Amino acid sequence: MAKFFLSYGYNLIIFFIISHLMSILGKFNPWNPSIPYEILSLNISSKLSTNSHAIKESSKDFGKIIQEILPAAVLYPSCVNDIIDLIQFSYGLPVPFHVAAKGHGHSIRGQAMAKNGVIVEMSSLNNNNNDENCGVRVSWDSGLGFYADVGGEQLWIDVLHSTLKYGLAPVSWTDYLYLTVGGTLSNAGISGQTFRYGPQISNVHEMDVITGKGELVTCSKDMNSELFFGVLGGLGQFGIITRARIVLDKAPTRVKWVRMLYDDFSKFTKDQEHLISIHHNGLDYVEGSLMMEQSSLNNWRSSFFSPSNQTKIASLLSKNRIMYCLEIVKYYDDQNANTIDEELKKLVKGLKYSGGFMFKKDVSFVEFLNRVRSGEIELQSKGMWDVPHPWLNLFVPKSSIMHFNAAVFVDIILRQNKTTGPILVYPTSRKRWDDRMSTMIPEEEIFYCVGLLHSSSDYNDCKILDNQNEEILNYCDKVGLNIKQYLPHYKTREDWIKHFGKKWNIFQQRKDQFDPKMILSPGQRIFN
Repeated sequence: MAKFFLSYGYNLIIFFIISHLMSILGKFNPWNPSIPYEILSLNISSKLSTNSHAIKESSKDFGKIIQEILPAAVLYPSCVNDIIDLIQFSYGLPVPFHVAAKGHGHSIRGQAMAKNGVIVEMSSLNNNNNDENCGVRVSWDSGLGFYADVGGEQLWIDVLHSTLKYGLAPVSWTDYLYLTVGGTLSNAGISGQTFRYGPQISNVHEMDVITGKGELVTCSKDMNSELFFGVLGGLGQFGIITRARIVLDKAPTRVKWVRMLYDDFSKFTKDQEHLISIHHNGLDYVEGSLMMEQSSLNNWRSSFFSPSNQTKIASLLSKNRIMYCLEIVKYYDDQNANTIDEELKKLVKGLKYSGGFMFKKDVSFVEFLNRVRSGEIELQSKGMWDVPHPWLNLFVPKSSIMHFNAAVFVDIILRQNKTTGPILVYPTSRKRWDDRMSTMIPEEEIFYCVGLLHSSSDYNDCKILDNQNEEILNYCDKVGLNIKQYLPHYKTREDWIKHFGKKWNIFQQRKDQFDPKMILSPGQRIFN
């Protein structure tokens, strides 16, 4: 009888062990050989999912253009070590699987996807922070001044709110703040502040990066500098950013926000170039855009014009079909509240905008920076946010911008009459960029940031807009306008080599050094 109970007990234990292993194995697709079962021995096994819903959700991005690229699993890390374990495991395999970090999913063409690999949901790091300020820590150093150590998974809107508690804020922004720090630093991070403060990648002191070997490396301009400069604008090819030390400055409390309309592109661009050349007590933000008869005057980027002003502008557009809007901002606080109007008056003196078409607002600093959010919420309520976005973002040299306007804005876009989103065009200065970083910009001192931020109602419409994008790119290439794509997307290795130009060799060397097995960010389609 004793032997029976011992045997029964032993068999019961074995049964429970097997049942537990089977429950774990059930999380993995037995027909997908991409992720070896040995991964179950790691501590991260409970944080991996192959649930069909998780797979589908992780394979979505803002672009809604590429959706058939599915990973084998999704990792929901609770700490940085989980990501290290995952990459080290892949690196140690004879045939590694791909790993892609996904922030807020704002890629356009599947750049954060990993076919048959593992997508790392970076937001999960933030979800596991019990302290609301854990992902953003503000400090001061005699050499650096004020700065914030920020988790790569943090949204810029949260960085803003956390730093404002100390009366501080980052100086360089994107138009939309619901993007992750790691995501924008992997590209550049640009907006109307770039001419003055540089892109976001020019406002980083230091980073912690997990390389394609699974090594956690602290890097800066002076320490592991090859990794530092490679990762900034590096499209996720050399490592995953888990911490960035961001430049902070005293935060203003309010802004004077002005828009002026032009019917002449030459005057519009010359005024922009003049304004960004004013260094002492100049503007804090300069951004231009197109207004067309067929497009909404108050687009989702901000609701600025009153109904009466909209009627006035619509009348002007019916005569011109295309107008150019110059948007400028000057920050202020209590210290210069009494002089801000006079300062602004001096700055706009002599500008060649159309008489009677200057419009002003006075809003809080936060309301201005977060101006796109209200448009997003409105479009979400109408079911018009989660639609395909065939965007095209370009850097156009100053010497080519007049030609670009005539051939692209006035001819291709106006002729096809398919404008379904904001079109941005504003200058910045090469001085504010560091050429050691991976982002590619034109050779000229002044170049324009052009954003065709299209939305499409369906996939047929998306295809038409994508064909228009191809026509624009082909034309620019044919006539030699020397543009560079921002948030680049290419289909061949030859196109990528052409994109990086003189930087290609060092870009490839950095890949060999920091991700030799080409594990990271396969969705960019540079090396894979």
